[in-house]
Amino acid sequence: MRRVEESRAEEFQELRPLLFAIAYRILGGVGEAEDAVQETWLRYETSPTEPRSAKAFLSATVSRISIDVLRSARVRREEYVGPWFPEPLLTDPYSDPERSAELADSVSMAALLLLERLSPLERAVFVLREVFGFSFREIASAVERSEAACRQLAMQARRHMDAGRPRFAADRKEREQLAGRFFDAFKEGDVDGLTELLAADVHLVGDGGGKTPQWATSVIGPEDVARVLAWLASQFARIGGVVEPQQVNGQPGAIFRDRDGKVLNALALDILDGRIQAIRTVINPDKLGHIGPVADVWAALREANQAHRPAN
Repeated sequence: MRRVEESRAEEFQELRPLLFAIAYRILGGVGEAEDAVQETWLRYETSPTEPRSAKAFLSATVSRISIDVLRSARVRREEYVGPWFPEPLLTDPYSDPERSAELADSVSMAALLLLERLSPLERAVFVLREVFGFSFREIASAVERSEAACRQLAMQARRHMDAGRPRFAADRKEREQLAGRFFDAFKEGDVDGLTELLAADVHLVGDGGGKTPQWATSVIGPEDVARVLAWLASQFARIGGVVEPQQVNGQPGAIFRDRDGKVLNALALDILDGRIQAIRTVINPDKLGHIGPVADVWAALREANQAHRPAN
């Protein structure tokens, strides 16, 4: 019995990155994905039968759990205050050289927001088929539907996804160079420098969940976006903030920290055709705790305003 338990624990740990990657793409939340993976382990640990394939059993289990969680999460997201974004992911724990393009594209903020348009079943089928390359036989077992039904769900999901944004055409080097110019211009508060990097229909959107200042709920157009960014840069400089460039959901971005290293927000850039198409920033403190200790944004704003006031 002990050897069986040890074998299961080893198999689970080996497959854990894949299970988290599946759950995160279905759920869009780091905490929810980690909980789904943990529940998957509990079911595997207590299963009275030995599955023929640990990978098939665990992938199916985490998918079913994630579908159930997503169904209940839908209600909460409909009541969410302001724009809803996925919890930012800095490092995808799963890698597969043969599917690197699919993995990178599927974890972007833009792709995850498109996945929000799908039903929970469509989303799970799309993730398992298009991202991870599972067979329809495996998917049918995972979601407890017929293979024919899964093929139909996959076709519907692909149609919805294809009707959304095109995939990112810029190569990684080009994106990183443009992102570097963007953050240099941001730090300088250079409105003109920012404007020339932004697409004509660029939009800046912030997810604060009703718990933070809503300075960027939705701003559209290069001039307006550049001015808001320059203002934010001046506020940020007054509190001794630090911009930490990072890959955020597989795309160029940054973590913004206060002088003590606490997280203020995470920002991700969508880059296409040599211009920044969208800037998404997650400010909701409930979505940042997995990155590190979270700063009090209201206190930071008060400090910036105080520093701006002339001395008597």
